[in-house]
Amino acid sequence: MDTPALTTYQRHHLRPTYEHHVGHLFPAMVRASQAHVVMLTEQGLIPADRGARLLRGLAELRADTGGAPAFDGTFEDTYYLMEKRLAEACGIPTSELDVQMARSRNDLDAGVFRMLLRDQLLGVLDRVLATGATALDAADRYADVVITGYTHRRPAQPTTIGHALAGYAEALAGEAVAYADLIDQLNTSPLGSCAFAGTDLDISPARVAELLGFGGLVTNSYEAVAGADHLVRVGTLNAQALATGARLARTLMDWLSWRWVTTPGDFTQGSSIMPQKRNPVVLEHLVSMAGATAADAASVLNNVGAAWWEDSNNATTDVQVRLWESNDRAYRFFALLGGFLAEIEPLEPPSREEIVASGATTTAAADALTRHGVPFRAAHSVVGRLVRGGAPDTWTPEGVRAAAEGVTDRLGDDAIGDLIAAAVRPALVLDRAQADGPGAGAVRAQVTVLRGTLDGVAGRLAGVRARLAEADEALDAVAAKAAR
Repeated sequence: MDTPALTTYQRHHLRPTYEHHVGHLFPAMVRASQAHVVMLTEQGLIPADRGARLLRGLAELRADTGGAPAFDGTFEDTYYLMEKRLAEACGIPTSELDVQMARSRNDLDAGVFRMLLRDQLLGVLDRVLATGATALDAADRYADVVITGYTHRRPAQPTTIGHALAGYAEALAGEAVAYADLIDQLNTSPLGSCAFAGTDLDISPARVAELLGFGGLVTNSYEAVAGADHLVRVGTLNAQALATGARLARTLMDWLSWRWVTTPGDFTQGSSIMPQKRNPVVLEHLVSMAGATAADAASVLNNVGAAWWEDSNNATTDVQVRLWESNDRAYRFFALLGGFLAEIEPLEPPSREEIVASGATTTAAADALTRHGVPFRAAHSVVGRLVRGGAPDTWTPEGVRAAAEGVTDRLGDDAIGDLIAAAVRPALVLDRAQADGPGAGAVRAQVTVLRGTLDGVAGRLAGVRARLAEADEALDAVAAKAAR
């Protein structure tokens, strides 16, 4: 219900923006303000007693876990709510506050948003790593389960469930590295840039950065406030990662439909009219979630591109909700996909006869001839003639010789025997030695390599969390001491 006292702008912009933002921004603004006041006090820019009063008030705000008040028009946004509540906690009018000395809403908003994105992406990266580990476990278990690999939605070559899942795990490993790099890029502090040109006051931006767990400072104060490349990177990395996962989800839909793997019951919904059906609609939701994340990325990119290279709501306030929702969706996406992968098991993988009848073994048959010195194009032509003459299970040595007439005279008995074996034994792919291929040993070696990549990212993630925990502990201690 609209409050009559609110103006049209307040009702239709300031209030909904406040409602979207306050739960995210208020706690982070309080925390950033604690570090700022500690720095102002240490630098002698405010007297110790005034700093102590502010820090006691900020501690009271931080301890208050009650919900935010409704927007009533007595404050403009979350920042001014914080000032209002801080003045009340300190027992002074807002005119006596020093919390905004040598600071602007511009650099505060930029800093707080980096803090929030940093924390959200740490959670997303946790899920990416967990999903990668799950995919690798399954790849190792099912490295010898032969299936038909497809290209352009047509049977192509024999491969294994393990090979396919190890491939997706490699994509996740690359995405995990990208998320870790992005967290490092985000974790630089713009605080101290003020509106964009800094201040003549003797502040210490490095001290504020240290107390908030930032790894360093943005080099240029204009870029610190105007820059938005990091926001675009968050949206586009989420969109990229979910798009790849959605492609796997579509392939898993086929595997379930063909009964190659089980359908995890925890991830299904029943039919309202067909009692026998259990629908794995979570896979459809994953595809939709990827689409929504791409839309969020496009929104962020369009807003940033529509803004001047300066402080502008287009590239700050107006993209924040899109990225919060993008990060939340990415977190849930990988939780769902990882949980699904953890539960699938082979059910009725395609039989030898089905794989052979699909034509998926014919490339291996042609390769068998080339190992005996037959030129590739000639080998391809011989196998093409054989395919047109019948399914591989019908091929005979006499038929192979007939198919080779006029094409090549290099077919000995060994070459013919290898060709027929390759054509009718898709499980030979398990012995393939190529390091990146579907051979069972190769896949398990790939799993080992990729585990190393994920472990390296996990180590980086632990390092960031340790620095943040150390900074939290240090800020709590110094703020409590200065507040006495």
